[in-house]
Amino acid sequence: MKKSDFIFVSILCSLFLMSCNSSSDKPEGFNTNTTIVSNGLDSKIEAKVDSLLAIMTLEEKIGQMNQYNGFWDLTGPQPKEGVAAKKYEHLRKGWVGSMLNVRGVEDVRKVQKIAVEESRLGIPLIIGFDVIHGYKTMSPIPLAESASWDMEAIRKSAEVAALEASAAGINWTFAPMLDISRDARWGRVMEGGGEDPFLGSKIGVARIKGFQGEDLSENYTIAACAKHFAGYGFSESGRDYNTVDVGTSTLNNMIFPPFVAANKAGVKTFMNSFNVLNGIPATGNKMLQRDILKEDWNFNGFIVSDWGSITEMIAHGYAKDGKSAAEIAANAGSDMDMESYLYVEHLADLVKEGKVKEHLIEDSARRILRVKYELGLFDDPYKYCDVNREKTILGSKENHEAVLDVAKKSIVLLKNENKLLPLKKEGQKIALIGALAEDKNSPLGSWRIAADDNTAVSVLEGMRQYKGNTLVYAKGADVSLGDTAFVTETKINTTDKSEFGKAIKVASQSDVVVMVLGEVGFQSGEGRSRTELDLPGVQQDLLEEIYKVNKNIVLVLNNGRPLAITWADEHIPAIVEAWHLGSQSGNAIAQVLYGDYNPSGKLPMSFPRNVGQVPIYYNHKSTGRPVEPAPNIVFWSHYSDQKNTPLYAFGHGLSYTSFEYSNFKIDPEDNSVNTPRIKVSVDVTNSGDYEGKEVVQLYIKDLFASVTRPIKELKGFEMTSLKPSETKTIVFELNADALGFYDNDNNWVVEKGAFEVYIGGSSDKTIKSTFELK
Repeated sequence: MKKSDFIFVSILCSLFLMSCNSSSDKPEGFNTNTTIVSNGLDSKIEAKVDSLLAIMTLEEKIGQMNQYNGFWDLTGPQPKEGVAAKKYEHLRKGWVGSMLNVRGVEDVRKVQKIAVEESRLGIPLIIGFDVIHGYKTMSPIPLAESASWDMEAIRKSAEVAALEASAAGINWTFAPMLDISRDARWGRVMEGGGEDPFLGSKIGVARIKGFQGEDLSENYTIAACAKHFAGYGFSESGRDYNTVDVGTSTLNNMIFPPFVAANKAGVKTFMNSFNVLNGIPATGNKMLQRDILKEDWNFNGFIVSDWGSITEMIAHGYAKDGKSAAEIAANAGSDMDMESYLYVEHLADLVKEGKVKEHLIEDSARRILRVKYELGLFDDPYKYCDVNREKTILGSKENHEAVLDVAKKSIVLLKNENKLLPLKKEGQKIALIGALAEDKNSPLGSWRIAADDNTAVSVLEGMRQYKGNTLVYAKGADVSLGDTAFVTETKINTTDKSEFGKAIKVASQSDVVVMVLGEVGFQSGEGRSRTELDLPGVQQDLLEEIYKVNKNIVLVLNNGRPLAITWADEHIPAIVEAWHLGSQSGNAIAQVLYGDYNPSGKLPMSFPRNVGQVPIYYNHKSTGRPVEPAPNIVFWSHYSDQKNTPLYAFGHGLSYTSFEYSNFKIDPEDNSVNTPRIKVSVDVTNSGDYEGKEVVQLYIKDLFASVTRPIKELKGFEMTSLKPSETKTIVFELNADALGFYDNDNNWVVEKGAFEVYIGGSSDKTIKSTFELK
């Protein structure tokens, strides 16, 4: 009998016995006509999980909690010795529930076949991979996509990523990252949605819907993972993996909201985080995982550790050894061990010793099996292993069209003096300067494990599509030296200016200079913290030398974090934030520069004037001394050598046209504190010469509260497209969800009092009105 037949017959027998032993009296609320149990779970799946658990040994249940990285060459013979041989034997015993970084239909089928056809129960593996911003065809990095403020484009981007990943045998991604962060020094800001919990929540939900689709059992959808739970984005000094120490108000009102939204959106998995949160490693934090996520929020999926984070509790000084770490993590609610090997090594003994209750093991196994059933893996373990589908879908024309669309929408026009942009399409000599202008690798971003190197469209290639001008390229200087890789430090060129002369000559003979400067792809991402946020290496020197001979400069930034570019803002007439935009980067940038796409992006993070301002964010508290009391008096909250304000504020982003706001109205349809419903409307007019899109942003300020509130909080936004001279009325509604907050006793409260409402095209450029809750 085949293993798959055995498990099917076993489950049928278990179901039969359960039905024979059940009482005819149905529990209260039981409905024989529904397949959904009261907590939102599918009763048919739950019955199958129950039946399977009933025939599993303790070791097999623990095995579901064990995840291994790909550990041998699947095209070669099975490993015969060492750790690889031990892991292979675990796979055959059914002691592995998931594998990661096994990709490609051929390899996934081989490893899945061992689990399904050689283990006792034939339980299929869930195959995980870091599908962060694309698989083979790369979308913009998540921070760039967040700048689009376009939830449908973001959802579509995740959908394309899921389509390609699923075609390559993968059914689970470790995305989206929902960490709110205010610190551009932290390299992983490139992976998130920026500094605001409202925007971050919307983006997270859009990406989850894109990955998981309407039906998770379809072979083109994959399970999503909300990470990192919790606080990772608040690492001290912006240093990756560092300590996090925050208060209840920040935790509830800033850090948690995107995770709450993800859970409500039905995300199937969570990942805990590397960091200590208020003295306790998140991986071993029972309050976070069991009390809040699983109990208070009723999360039904499973929690996976981050890579090796269970073992890392030893280095944190929280667990004395591996066995202790396994005990702490399992009791705290971490369901799956990613690459620590401690659950499979120690949990069975810990259960026998009474240090971990078996019902906790069963709960974790249940959660993991539930997701496998929801993915349809028990119906067809090889459903993601279609060679023809893999060949057809990966890198398709349709996928490239989709990522080009979101890439254009992600570009932010930071500055455009004298209407230098858009560029004229003929009759000009244009100098294109900067090593990043011909770079076909950096635009792919940091998380590009499955993408082929040097496959992005470069800015040089994109601009060459426009034949009416004379385009001359000069590198000027390298940004990095030697090869760059995901796991090694990137060496920056800090001395070699030998090619400055060629670039200066080209610039001096041109009408316009386009300079592409910034970070290489592997300067941001995990483990890529920086203490300086300027242009790396000799690029600032190159920019200033070119400026001496030609002031008509368009600065195009390629970067994975906000940069401090105060000199450029003071001198350069046109600045374009073009991030790392993925496979179609060069085409997207060229189409924006030449005006075939009118930029509509808005910043999801504030850009500092100086690294000394960091962390800097728009939704800060007022302090007790927010304004200068008198000229030249020092006793107020300020810097002696720099302004308090950012260089470019959250929500900032220009267009080739202009927009005017008028007829701002507030209609308190119900201004009672118990059932508030406040209607807010404004007229937006395109007052320029181009058709364009504007992201209309609504902010509030609760003027007096039992816990001090930020000076502004984003509570709504809407993108609208307007033709020249066209006016549209934009309407928002503020309810209790928008007007309330968590107090320091973890209670959601809406309080009486005055509120200010701001509407505009940026957090720092708004019109204001007021209302009162009674």
